[in-house]
Amino acid sequence: MGARRHDVTRARAAPLLLGIACLAALDVAEAYTRYRQPRVAFGAIAAKPGTETFGYAYDFPTSRAAHVEALRQCGDDSCEVLVGFRNGCGAAAVARERHKIVAVEGATRAEAEAKALRECGADCEILTWACTK
Repeated sequence: MGARRHDVTRARAAPLLLGIACLAALDVAEAYTRYRQPRVAFGAIAAKPGTETFGYAYDFPTSRAAHVEALRQCGDDSCEVLVGFRNGCGAAAVARERHKIVAVEGATRAEAEAKALRECGADCEILTWACTK
């Protein structure tokens, strides 16, 4: 009878061991998937029209959160989000005499700044920039 009792215990333990092995495999697969997924980060630049008042945000988990922070930093109810970006950079250029602000996004800071200056035209300079890490 001792042999049968031992076989019954093994039969009950086998599904438990199989379940533990499956859970361990899932944990490894989940960790690998999490590691392989690129991090997503959002940013934004806001400004008050007709002025050089601005705010910016970077490395936020959602676009909305980045927009809210840029508007908060701008500090005025009439501020507007000029550009939002994801896993990249944004830059704003201002034309001093006209107070015209142009904001664009780019893959790098240099690209965003160059695009902003090109679109803004003559007599412009970079007002602000921000990049996600």
